[in-house]
Amino acid sequence: MNFPERFSNLPPYAFPRLRALLDHHTPGGDVVHMTIGEPKHDFPAWVTDVIVENAAGFQSYPPNEGSVELREAISNWIKRRYDVSVDPMTQVMALNGTREGLYNAAMALCPEQKNGQKPVVLIPNPFYQVYMVASISVAAEPVFVPATAETDHLPDYSSLSPEVLNRTAVAYICSPANPQGAVASRDYWTQLINIAEQYDFRIFADECYSEIYRDAAPIGALSIAQELGADPERVVLFNSLSKRSNLAGLRSGLIAGGPETMKRVHQLRAYSGTPLPAPLQAAAVQVWADEAHVEENRTLYREKYQIADRVFDGLDGYMAPQAGFFLWLPVQDGETAALKLWQETGVRVLPGAYLAQGGGIENPGAGYIRVALVAPAQQTEAALRKLRSCLY
Repeated sequence: MNFPERFSNLPPYAFPRLRALLDHHTPGGDVVHMTIGEPKHDFPAWVTDVIVENAAGFQSYPPNEGSVELREAISNWIKRRYDVSVDPMTQVMALNGTREGLYNAAMALCPEQKNGQKPVVLIPNPFYQVYMVASISVAAEPVFVPATAETDHLPDYSSLSPEVLNRTAVAYICSPANPQGAVASRDYWTQLINIAEQYDFRIFADECYSEIYRDAAPIGALSIAQELGADPERVVLFNSLSKRSNLAGLRSGLIAGGPETMKRVHQLRAYSGTPLPAPLQAAAVQVWADEAHVEENRTLYREKYQIADRVFDGLDGYMAPQAGFFLWLPVQDGETAALKLWQETGVRVLPGAYLAQGGGIENPGAGYIRVALVAPAQQTEAALRKLRSCLY
C-alpha cells in the first residue's frame, strides 16, 4: 500500500509531544493545566436555552455558508467592531471554527504558481500550526519568519528579499499573537498592507484573540485596508466565538473578505465544508450580537494580567501581554523547564519550541514556555507563584 509523502516530514503535533515529555513522570503536586488555550470562564447561560429552543433543527441539513441570520449577525459585528461594512450575502461565511477556515482558505485561494514560480506562504515563527500544514497541502513553500523580541514578537515581512516577496501568494499573521500576546499596531498593518499591494499577495488575518485585551481594543486589518483604499480582495479576516465568548465547543467562526475571494471559498466549501448544526447557528446569532458577556469576560482576564504582573514583577525578560491569554516566559530551555515544573509542582505548561520551526537554538521558541491564563484567578495565581519559585 502506498502513502503520500507530502506530510511525511511533519513534526509530531504539540500536545502529543507534550504528553510524551511529561506523562511517564509523576507530577509533583496537584495538577494544574496551563497548556491549551481552552477558556474556562462561563459562557452566557442563555446559550443553552437557545440551543434547546431550536433543537428541531438537528433534523435538517444546515446551510453550509451559514444561515442568513448568522451571516447578518457576523456582518453587524464586523461593522460594530471594525467600522467596516461587509455584505452578509457576498462577503461573509460562517465557519466550523477558524482552523478549518484558515486551512481551506489556502486551498481555495493560493495559486499553483506566482510569477511563474512555486508560490511562497509567509508564516510567523512561532505560529498556529494549521498555517504550516495548509501551505504544504497547496504545494507552496512555507517561509518561516522569526517573530522574536527583536521584532516586537511580530514577523518583519518587510525584511524579506524581493525574490521571496515576488513569489509570495499568502501571508498569515496572527494579531493579537499566539503565543506572545503582541498586537499589530496601525503602522505595522499599514506597512504590511502596502507590501501586499506592492507584491500582490493576500493577507490572512487571524484575529481570534482580538476581544481579550488589556487596554485599547486591537486595531484590525480590515479597518486599515479600508483606510488605505487597498484592493478589497487583499485582506481575509478570521475570527470566532471560542475566545471571545468562552464557546470553543460551539465551533462558530467567521471568514470575511472581498466578494471574489469569498466566491472561491464558497465554491470549495460547498464540496468540502462542514457546516455548523442549525441549533448552534441559532445560538451563535445571539452570541455575536451580545457584548455584555464579552466585557465581563475581558474583566476577568484583566484581573489575571494584573496577577501575572505582580507575580513576575522584576523578572528579567518578562513581557506583560498586551492581549490574548498567554504568557510567553523566557527560560534557558523550554522542554527542560516544562519537565522540571511538572515533576516539582504539577503545573503543566507548553515548551515554546513545540509551536515553532527550527532545530536547537535556531528555533525561536526554544527559550520560552507558553502559559495559558485560562483557570480561575485564585488557581492561576497559585500556579504562577509555584512556577516562579520553581523556575526562577
